[in-house]
This record gives sequence, C-alpha cells and structure tokens, in this order.
Amino acid sequence: MIRRLQRGDGRRQWLRMALVLPYLWLLLFFLAPFIIIFKISLADPLVAVPPFTALIDWAAQGWDRIYVTLDNYLFLFEDRYYGVIFLSSIKLAAISTMLCLLLGYPIAYFIARQTPRRRNLLLLGIILPFWISFLLRVYAWIGLLNTHGVINNFLLWLGLIDQPLALIYNDFAVYLGIVYSYLPFMILPLYANLEKLDLDLHDAAADLGARNWQVFFDVTLPLSLPGIIAGCLLVFIPAIGEFIIPALLGGSDTLMIGRALWDEFFINRDWPVASAVSVVLLLILVLPMMWFQKAQAQTDAGAEAQGGVV
Repeated sequence: MIRRLQRGDGRRQWLRMALVLPYLWLLLFFLAPFIIIFKISLADPLVAVPPFTALIDWAAQGWDRIYVTLDNYLFLFEDRYYGVIFLSSIKLAAISTMLCLLLGYPIAYFIARQTPRRRNLLLLGIILPFWISFLLRVYAWIGLLNTHGVINNFLLWLGLIDQPLALIYNDFAVYLGIVYSYLPFMILPLYANLEKLDLDLHDAAADLGARNWQVFFDVTLPLSLPGIIAGCLLVFIPAIGEFIIPALLGGSDTLMIGRALWDEFFINRDWPVASAVSVVLLLILVLPMMWFQKAQAQTDAGAEAQGGVV
C-alpha cells in the first residue's frame, strides 16, 4: 500500500513537472530574449562593444542611475522609411498567406478524402521538401527564374516568348518563394482538421436538398475554420519577418522587416533602433492574436450559455 502511494506521488510530481515545462520553455526562449531586446531598444547607440549604452550606470558605491530613452521608438514613427517597411511586409505576408490558403485548401481536402495508403504517400510528398536545406531550396529558384534560367529558356524554346521575362529580383519572385516554402505549413493543419470531419454531416445536408457547393460553404468550410486559422498563423507569422527569400529573390525595391533588421544590426550597427523595430514587429503580431483569442473565448462562452439555456 505504501509503495503504491509512493508511486502515485512520484507520478503526480512528474505530471506537475510536465505541466510546468512549457512555461519554463516560454520563459527561457521567449520572455528572456524579449526582455533583453526591449532593454536594448531603450538605449542609445555607441561606437563601442556592446554598441549601446548600459541600462544602469554603476558607481563606486553601487548603481548611480537608470538610463532609458524612447528616442528609438519616436524615430521609427517619424521616419517614413520604417512605416513603408512595415506596411510592405504586412502586404507581402498577407497576400502570400492568402495564396497559400487558396492553393493549400484544395490540396488538403483532396488528401483527406483519399484512402489511408494513398494519403500517407501524398503526405510524404508534402513533408519531403523539409529534408532539404531551406537555403538550398530557395537558392535553387535563382537558377529557375534567372534571365537565362530554366523557365525562360524553356519558354523561348517553345516560342511562347520573344525575349526573357523578368521573373526574379521583384515582388513576384518573393511571393513565389514564400508560397513554395510555407505551403506545407498551410496544408498540414488543414489536413488534420479536414480528416476529422464527419462525412455523415455531408450526407445529411445532401438529404435535406443542399447542393455540393452549399454543403461546402455551409458545412465543410465553417467546420474547417480552426484549421484555416492555424494554417494562416503558421504562414503569416514567419513570412512577415522573412529575410532569406527577399534577400535572394527580391529586388532593391522589395522592402521587408527582415532585411531592415539585418541592415540595422550588421551594417549600420544601430542595435537600439533594430531592437525597437523588433519590439514593434512583435506587438503587431501578438496583439491581434490576443484580441482574436479573447473574442473566440467570448464566442465559445456565449455558445455554451445558449446551449445551457436550451
């Protein structure tokens, strides 16, 4: 009996540790780096190592004063360059996310309706590109999209064009690179959601006289909304801060936050401004997500209340 109680206590301790580990992970790899970046964003740039002023000035008797400044954030709002960068990044990421959704939803729906054996093969084809380096996959598009690359040479050989098309170093190439790279992140959560849908609901809607397109818009699409939201977040969040794709495939007019951060950190050596850009970017991503979660919780609570009343 005592041994059973001891085993039960040990299992409870392991369970408590398992519940605490995600919070420790967030504390170590999210909150701590954010605090460091936020501290740097409140400093002034220096030609020194590190290239920013200290938060606390130490004297012989101890700390003398705490120095913080909001000039870096004011600079971001006063300089139109950063406003254009933020808007351009949001536009590129949003359009790329919509393109991934338009392409990924039919693919995920098709895979979810296949037999288990064929489904596994198709999912393997979706996951297979992850086995190759992300940098190599993006770099391969340069050889495909170049003026004398594979695509232009093939179109010239077919006689469809008279001169090479400008397929690279523009926004088109960035869209193509983002959609190609992040499409699996849209397909997988959509597939996980669509695969669990109860097909009896489709049959019931059809028996009630609904046509195929009505079944899709009235039954399938609303039930797959969680997968749509998850896929859009998985694509939009990394795409808005993308650096490699616009650096390799984009032109000089392609402005994104990732390239601006690189320039500020490693070329201008202005770490405080770069940190301020990072903090603003994080707020742009986190605040809408918090608002959405709050609205979703209120909607779920209202639905449960109505269900309880009924």
